[in-house]
Amino acid sequence: MSVEVKIPTVGESITSGVISVWHKADGEAVNKGEILLTLDTDKVSTDLTAEESGTIHLLAQVGEEVSIGQVVATIEPGASQAPVTPGAEKAVPAKKAQPAPAPAPATTTSVEAAPAAPPSTTTSPLRAAVESANMALGVLQHTPTAPSPSYEERISRKKLTPLRRKIAAQLVMAQHQAAILTTFNECDMSAVMKLRAEMQEAFTAEHGVKLGFMSFFIKAAVSALRAVPSVNAKLDGDELVSNHFFDIGVAVGTDRGLMVPVVRDADQLSFAGLEKAMAAYAVKAREGKVEFQDLQGGVFTISNGGIYGSLLSTPILNPPQSGILGMHKIQERPVAVKGQVVIRPMMYLALSYDHRIVDGKEAVTFLVRVKDCIENPTRLMLGL
Repeated sequence: MSVEVKIPTVGESITSGVISVWHKADGEAVNKGEILLTLDTDKVSTDLTAEESGTIHLLAQVGEEVSIGQVVATIEPGASQAPVTPGAEKAVPAKKAQPAPAPAPATTTSVEAAPAAPPSTTTSPLRAAVESANMALGVLQHTPTAPSPSYEERISRKKLTPLRRKIAAQLVMAQHQAAILTTFNECDMSAVMKLRAEMQEAFTAEHGVKLGFMSFFIKAAVSALRAVPSVNAKLDGDELVSNHFFDIGVAVGTDRGLMVPVVRDADQLSFAGLEKAMAAYAVKAREGKVEFQDLQGGVFTISNGGIYGSLLSTPILNPPQSGILGMHKIQERPVAVKGQVVIRPMMYLALSYDHRIVDGKEAVTFLVRVKDCIENPTRLMLGL
């Protein structure tokens, strides 16, 4: 009796997904536990494995949107066949080689020479040039040209993935439902860069992960959230919900789209704990194994466009959160320090916030607190 391969429930509120990859071909042998397909949903990607060994028969195609519970394949137990080697084809007997035909005897064709035109005694160089140009123009006029491609031939179309559709809907919803305003500042990265360079070797040897900039900014954001609690709040109907925990989302760009896995209880983690949490999420994101619960419950988001070279941007809120911090490219710029112009590695910071909850003064206070923490990283080490 065949075993049905059904799309399982992969998360609350998820009703469908798109088959992005079939890891097995129709009629191919599968073993129990092998990955059969990768399903993309509007939140995560997940792999489905075989519950039985046998031969698989596909009932849905790559790119097809399928609903939860839908049967997308069947497996015939005990009827498996040897895996088909990609590119292998049925052998075709070679034809018996035929001897090459003997070359035909050479013949000599006599061509009578046309009588030469009598030399002209009045040949004009100008006339010869005109005749040559006319001949060339005639060739160009009679040269066939390829037809111009139509508009549809010059473009390609494909359906948006569920994740991309979800991202688009979230961004539009954020713009429509919140009063988004952005305030800017800049910070001198000299102290953090110096501390990081001095401690990198010992930190990596002790903890097995590198010390990055993001852990400093997470710590700085937690400090600022404590100082300005309104940024750590959200609207729920006509009620204001204040969060008393610090689950920080870190935006991660993947080939499937933007994801924001959440670092839980960031205030209780050390720098090493933060770096390990982010490294684990980076591996899961690359492998497409970020789970639905990894993306839930954040109170504040940090996005680092600087890794792509962005110098300045206005990040969009991640609803229902009320604030998002944008990091940018570190760039050496001339700045005034104690009356002197010096070159320092500077980073622009941007805080987008929901003006319905957060006042301008509070937003500026928040961003100045982040700036102070980054420019004086020892206060982060001491929990100040």
